[in-house]
Amino acid sequence: MKNQKLLYLIQGALIATLYIVLTYICNALGFANGVIQVRISEALTILPFFTPTAIGGLFVGCFLSNLLTGCVVYDIVFGSIATLIGAIGTYLLRKKKWLAPIPPIIANVIIVPIILRYFYGFEQAYPYLMATVGIGEVISCGILGMCLLLALEPYKKMIFHLDGDK
Repeated sequence: MKNQKLLYLIQGALIATLYIVLTYICNALGFANGVIQVRISEALTILPFFTPTAIGGLFVGCFLSNLLTGCVVYDIVFGSIATLIGAIGTYLLRKKKWLAPIPPIIANVIIVPIILRYFYGFEQAYPYLMATVGIGEVISCGILGMCLLLALEPYKKMIFHLDGDK
């Protein structure tokens, strides 16, 4: 039992670290923040399909990524909450593989445009911001996330070592 808790902690920390590193890479390339954003790190929001430890790891990873890349405080808080909501939704849909990327897409399409409009001063209409954020989320969560899910699925027992899951 003690080893299982340690494994959960390590998995969550690794997921948070991966999220931060991938966000930094995207930020350096100029497409992690802004009206049109494709955070490759958001593909990791598929991981709660395999393990609930990913939920905390994604939340912490997003929070620290937003903090370290200089986002405004509202983005740090509410952007991280959007990722948390999406991760919880993915976990709840873990029995329906093809629906797994939908919760993070929806959470970010609703929350991130509000942050962009009111806290970063983007003047575009809310539907436009929803569309641009949505496109980025479909690419990162829908396409890249599902590719990640399909690639990890055959190895899930080796990678995640969770007895109670799936």
